[in-house]
Amino acid sequence: MNKGDLIFVAGHNGLVGSAIVRRLRAEGFSNLLLCDRRELDLRDHARVDAFFSRTRPSYVFLAAAKVGGIRANDAYPADFLRDNLQIQTNVIDSAYRHGVRKLLFLGSSCIYPKHAPQPMPESCLLEGPLEPTNEWYAVAKIAGLKMCQAYSRQYGFNAISAMPTNLYGPGDNFDLENSHVLPALIRKFHEAKTAGANEVVVWGTGTPRREFLHVDDLADAVLFLMQSYESRELINVGVGVDLSILELATLVAGVVGFTGNIQLDPTKPDGTPRKLLDVSKLTSLGWRPKIDLETGLRQTYSWFLSNRSCIRG
Repeated sequence: MNKGDLIFVAGHNGLVGSAIVRRLRAEGFSNLLLCDRRELDLRDHARVDAFFSRTRPSYVFLAAAKVGGIRANDAYPADFLRDNLQIQTNVIDSAYRHGVRKLLFLGSSCIYPKHAPQPMPESCLLEGPLEPTNEWYAVAKIAGLKMCQAYSRQYGFNAISAMPTNLYGPGDNFDLENSHVLPALIRKFHEAKTAGANEVVVWGTGTPRREFLHVDDLADAVLFLMQSYESRELINVGVGVDLSILELATLVAGVVGFTGNIQLDPTKPDGTPRKLLDVSKLTSLGWRPKIDLETGLRQTYSWFLSNRSCIRG
């Protein structure tokens, strides 16, 4: 990419999209095409096609998606499947038809089987059943990466797919009804501390293990991939280390300053037992994350405190 190329960041207001925009601007890419949901509903094929026909971007970062945690995925399976299929299909197809030079599609580590080998290599895709609590979202993301591969194979379209691990950082969704585990824990512990509560309840047994990547590291990785990765094969993006949910809760409590008890609720679902990505392909290309988890948590909690009045939920 050249600094003057027109770059469309789909989903620029979200956690991932906003981080990509920050990273691009920091690197001197100023010709950014940004449209929010009110201006362009990516689920609407006719409007998306007209948008690409009119604007003709050279590069596309496809970060737009309907996302949520276990509770949201369980409550709205049709929405997660339908909306993500529509967004991906419309953007990928229109990008190809209107001359985009390269598109980067962002998937999710939940595409891998529930009982995949750990750490999970890219090659284990479709080798076993998915985790039932988020299979609808996972199926949509698998379809998106396969669509990129199909358009590359049939039409020669330069579309690549990156599969990030669990993400967190400034701009996250802290709504307790539909957020992911890390922002939910930050909010729970903050509100418990503020209320003077003695206990915080954490869903599940606390034993599942998760890997967490700061969203600014992801943005750095996808810019690196857009500039240097040309394969149609998907590539994992993560840190290569994980910790248990109980260990995470303990770390978050310390960062927030909550000194009460952590109570586990084993009647609630755990989700996949472990989700650690094999990031050897990415590290072999020369990229590594820079932000350790505790530093990232402190930064995220500071952002939460500064933006408390406008946080969803």
